[in-house]
Amino acid sequence: MEYSIKEISKMAGVSSRTLRYYDEIGLLSPLRVSSTGYRIYGQEEVNRLQQILFYREFELPLEKISEIMSRQNYDREKALVEHKEKLIAKRKQIDLMLTNLDESIREMKGETKMKDKDKFQGLKEKNLKVNEEKYGKEIREKYGEVVVEESNRKYQNQSQETYEKAERLGAEIIEKLYVAMETGDPSSEAAQEVAKLHKEWISIYWPVYDKEAHRGLAEMYVADERFKVYYDKDKEGAAEFLRDSINVFTK
Repeated sequence: MEYSIKEISKMAGVSSRTLRYYDEIGLLSPLRVSSTGYRIYGQEEVNRLQQILFYREFELPLEKISEIMSRQNYDREKALVEHKEKLIAKRKQIDLMLTNLDESIREMKGETKMKDKDKFQGLKEKNLKVNEEKYGKEIREKYGEVVVEESNRKYQNQSQETYEKAERLGAEIIEKLYVAMETGDPSSEAAQEVAKLHKEWISIYWPVYDKEAHRGLAEMYVADERFKVYYDKDKEGAAEFLRDSINVFTK
């Protein structure tokens, strides 16, 4: 069956303008263009659009979607199975947060009593999922499955007090890092205070603190652009200065 751009736009819930843009960037071209200049889409294009919209649901940029779907070994069936698994995980996360909210409402009504750590369970699950999607592959290759899973369990079992402490430390590290950079010396007292705070911060998450692992993490902050941009977003060179400070600290 074939569809006009207006028909496929209505069916898929995307604008005609979006479909024309997908054509312009080579992500989704029509089956053909009619003699009157109208874009016509066939079954293959419908299937491809479905895939694109699934990827967009998981907030992948168009450039990444194009790169994935252009691979020679791209398998639509495998991609659909992966989409299903991700949606099931997302549903479980939403169900957990809804349960968490229901329990919180019941507590406010005096019908039950929640443990403080349980109040953050849904949010923690979300944070772990985001972290896994962004950095899971790298950290598992670097530290191993056992260490990562132990770290995740430790994070899930955090008390409210520990959770808030980690948030405070994270903000304090950034603030003091930028101040320490003014010295230009990673071995300065200010820089070493930052490295010490960083050790305290990662120790909240890691099962066991290890100097070599600490140095490796610091190196990743510089080598991996996703980590680097976090520290450099307000002050260029912050990731490198932090790495150098940690190298001095862990000697």
